[in-house]
Amino acid sequence: MKNIICDIDGVLMHDNKLIPGSDKFIHRVLEQGNPLVILTNYPVQTGKDLQNRLGAAGINVPESCFYTSAMATADFLKHQKGNKAYVVGEGALTHELYNAGFTITDINPDFVIVGETRSYHWDMIHKAARFVAGGARFIATNPDTHGPNFTPACGALCASIERITGKMPFYVGKPSSWIIRSALNHMQAHSENTVIIGDNMKTDILAGFQAGLETILVTSGVSQLSDIEKEPFRPNHVFSCAGDIDVV
Repeated sequence: MKNIICDIDGVLMHDNKLIPGSDKFIHRVLEQGNPLVILTNYPVQTGKDLQNRLGAAGINVPESCFYTSAMATADFLKHQKGNKAYVVGEGALTHELYNAGFTITDINPDFVIVGETRSYHWDMIHKAARFVAGGARFIATNPDTHGPNFTPACGALCASIERITGKMPFYVGKPSSWIIRSALNHMQAHSENTVIIGDNMKTDILAGFQAGLETILVTSGVSQLSDIEKEPFRPNHVFSCAGDIDVV
């Protein structure tokens, strides 16, 4: 029985609306007993928030199935030296960092960690850039530049700090294989028996390819059939939507 890592936006939902058939797919997976992680680069919502979001659309999944870039970032940092962090982000990210034993501070932090926040302002940029220039390690939850309707995302927030300091962050989220390895550890699974389902060749499918997973592209989101030829790697399977998947 295959382990399944599944993206949310573009695979299960568009904004907060169900993609037809995705509810039946997820419920079939749960009935079959496939180990499941629903993985997102979005660091602002907790597992409970995501459970409520999908539940409102008719997809009922245990909270334990959700894994975010905020959780993966906390997991990454537990393997690094230092326990003080200056954070640009929302409560879900700081919650995961607190749980991992970190002190959130703007006094000599070991790390500058950027997630996403609508409260981004000049003072945050100034402090983050000063700390990074002074030697704090620069970590970001994901490289996404924008969300729906061009809302600024983590990569966009990092850009000003990069330009000021000349230093790039380590991005934990997709397409980094780190978040895939972290999700595999979370579900106690191995790459050779795991499939990733995503709608984006440049993030989901690339991350799965780099981590050695079987990959499924659905064309209900970002990438279309014409986009496959633009990349040097290929998904193992292609379906129009999650409801059509018949290989897991």
